[in-house]
Amino acid sequence: MVDVTEYQDGHRGGRVKIRAKIVQLDKSTLNIVELPFGVTTNTLIESILKANDKGQIKIKKVNDNTAKDVEIQIELMPGVSPDVTIDALYAFTDCEVSYSPNACVIVDNKPMFLSVSEILRISTMQTMELLRRELEIKKGELEEKWHNASLEKIFIENRIYRDIEECESFEEVITTIDLGLKKYVATPSDPLKPGDNRLMMMRDITEDDITRLTEIKIKRISKYNKFKADEMMAQLLADLEQVKHDLLHLTDFTIAYFERLLEKYGKGRERRTIITSFDTIELKEVVANNAKLYVDRVEGFIGMGMKKDEFVCDCSDIADVIAFTRDGKFKVVKIADKVFVGKDIIHAAVWLKSDDRTTYNLVYLDGKSGKSFGKRFNVTAITRDKEYDLTQGTKGSKILYFTANSNGESEIVNIQLTQSSTAKKKVFDFDFGDLAIKGRASQGNIVTKYPVRKVTQVSVGKSSLGAMQIYMDEVSGKLNQDERGKYLGAFDTGSKLLSIYKDGSYEINELDLNKKYDVNNLMEIGNYQESSVISAVYFEGEKGWTMVKRFKIETSTYDQKFTFIPDTPGTKLYFASMDKLPVIKYGYNVGKTKEEREVALAEFIEIKGWKALGNKLIDAKLTKVEKLESGQADEEIEVLEQEDINIEVSTPAEPEKPVKRPEIKLPSETNTKDTDSEDHSGYKPGDTIEFDF
Repeated sequence: MVDVTEYQDGHRGGRVKIRAKIVQLDKSTLNIVELPFGVTTNTLIESILKANDKGQIKIKKVNDNTAKDVEIQIELMPGVSPDVTIDALYAFTDCEVSYSPNACVIVDNKPMFLSVSEILRISTMQTMELLRRELEIKKGELEEKWHNASLEKIFIENRIYRDIEECESFEEVITTIDLGLKKYVATPSDPLKPGDNRLMMMRDITEDDITRLTEIKIKRISKYNKFKADEMMAQLLADLEQVKHDLLHLTDFTIAYFERLLEKYGKGRERRTIITSFDTIELKEVVANNAKLYVDRVEGFIGMGMKKDEFVCDCSDIADVIAFTRDGKFKVVKIADKVFVGKDIIHAAVWLKSDDRTTYNLVYLDGKSGKSFGKRFNVTAITRDKEYDLTQGTKGSKILYFTANSNGESEIVNIQLTQSSTAKKKVFDFDFGDLAIKGRASQGNIVTKYPVRKVTQVSVGKSSLGAMQIYMDEVSGKLNQDERGKYLGAFDTGSKLLSIYKDGSYEINELDLNKKYDVNNLMEIGNYQESSVISAVYFEGEKGWTMVKRFKIETSTYDQKFTFIPDTPGTKLYFASMDKLPVIKYGYNVGKTKEEREVALAEFIEIKGWKALGNKLIDAKLTKVEKLESGQADEEIEVLEQEDINIEVSTPAEPEKPVKRPEIKLPSETNTKDTDSEDHSGYKPGDTIEFDF
C-alpha cells in the first residue's frame, strides 16, 4: 500500500509512505504477508524486536514462516489489542517506510530539480520528436522506393533499354537513357506544361538513378510483371500518404504509439501497489504505556524517575506532559526522568496535541486591578518548553480556582468574598456554562472586582462540546473514541457505564477513558440509564433449575460489584442483556434428544427486584443460549407457561422491617393472610405459590 498524499508531484521535499500488509488471524496473532519496497524480512523483524525492547509495542513472539510468500507471524501478549498493535507496528517499525523523491535532471547542460510531471512532459516531447524523425526517414525511404520503381517501370515498359544497343560509350548510354526518360517523366526542374501527360516525379533524375537502370539484368526484364509493379507502386503511394498524415497529426500518432506499447508489454505488469490514504497515527496514542508519571508539586518537578513522589498516571516514555502552576503559568515538556516546570504545581497530566475536548475552567486574580476573572480554554497547539501565562501577566496575579475537564464539562462554583469587602453580597454562585470556550490567551470575564476569600465547586454541568461516541476495544478492554471495537453509545457528562460480568455480578462506573475492563470476564457493557433493565438467564446449582429474571438497578454505589444470582455451588450465568425486548434461542437435552426453543424474555417474566430468584425456564441445564437479532426471531414467539410450581422468592435490596410470616396468595381468590395455620387446602397442581417476605 502506498500513500502519495504528500508526494507533491515528485518535487524535492515531498514523500511517499509505503506500508506492509498486516492480516489479523485472531485476537492474539498477526501475520505480515507483504513488505514495503526495500524492506527485507530480516530488517523488518529486527525493527519489531527493537520496538518491543523499547516498550513501544508488546509482543510475545515473532516467527518467520517465509517460504515462497512472505509470512511473518507475530504473537501478542495477553490483553494486548491487535488493532492498537497494528497501528504501533506502522508507527515504530519498518512496517511503514517513507521515500523522498529527488529527481535531479540535466536539462540544457544544467542540473535541475524537476517534478515527475515535468520529467514526463520532457520525455514525451522527446519521444514525439524521435517519432517525427522516424516518420521523416520513412517518408524519404518511401519516396525513394516509388521514384526508383517509377523509373524502372518506364525504362522497361517503354523499352528504353533498346535505345542503348548502338551506343559506343557509357557516357553516351547515360545521355540516351536520360533523353528517353524525359519523354515520359517530368521533374521539378522540368515541370509539367498544360496538356502534358508525363508522370510527375518527386525529385530530379540523377546520374546514379540512370546508372542503377543500366544494372538491371536481362532476366529481370524478361520476367517483369506490369500488374505487380502497379500494385506495388499503389501500395507505396498509400503508405506515403499515411506517413504524411501521421506527420500532420503527430500528437495522435504519439498517443497511439504509447497505447501500442501498453497493449504489447503491459499484460502481466499491472500495478500491484494499492494507492490509498493512510490515517494519521498519533505516536503517543498507540505507544504502549511503559513508564509512570510522578510529580513533586512543591518543588515543581515532574518525571518518570521520581518514584518517591506523588504518582499521577501511567504513560509512555515519549509522552508530552502539561503542568500548571499557582502563579498562572503553564508549560508542556517532553517527559524525562526529572524535569523542572515551576514551583507550586496545581495540575499535571499527559498532553495530547489532538485533544480538543479537554477544557480548563479557571478563575484568577489580576494583581494590578485586584479583579477576579473567569475563563474557559483548550490547549491544542503549543511550542514545547515555552512558558505561557494564563493571567494578564501583572505582578501578584495568581490562580484562585482551576479544574481540567476531559469532556468539556461546565461547572457552578461558589464565590466567597472577604469579610472586609464593601460588596453587599459576599457569597454568590458563578456558572462557567455562561462562558464560551476561547483561546488560552483570552482575558476572560470579570467575576468580581472585590477580594475573593474562597472558591468552591458546587456542581459539574453537562459537556459544552456534546456527547462523546465511545467504543471499547474487545481485546484490550480499553475505552476509546477512535471507532475501534464495540460501540457503547454516546456519553455526556454524568453518563455511567453498566458492565455485567460472567460471574453473575454487575458494576456501575463513571466514564473513564483510562479504565481497562476485563474482557475475558465481561458479558455485557453499555450506557447505563435509570430505566435500564437487565434480563438474565442462569442455572441455579442447588435446585438444578434454569431460571429467568429481569430487574432494574436498585443500588446507588459506584465502582462496586453486586451479585444478582444466588451464591450456591454450581450456579452459572448463561446470558445477560440490557436490550429492552431480548429474544433468545436456547438448547437443552431430553435424554439423547437435543431440543431448541425460543423465548421472548420480556413476555416470559415481569420486572422484579434485583435479588429475586426469577421464574423457572426448565428444570435442566442449557447446552446453548443464542441471542436473536431483530427480525431473526420467528414472528410468533412461543410464550412458555411456567412448569408445575413456579417459586419466586423476592427479597428487597435493603430490608428494614422485621420478617413476617408468609403471605399465601391463592390463584383463585383474593389474597388472604393465614398466620395461625399451615392448612393450605384448595391448591391445585399448576397453581403459583409466591412467598413475599
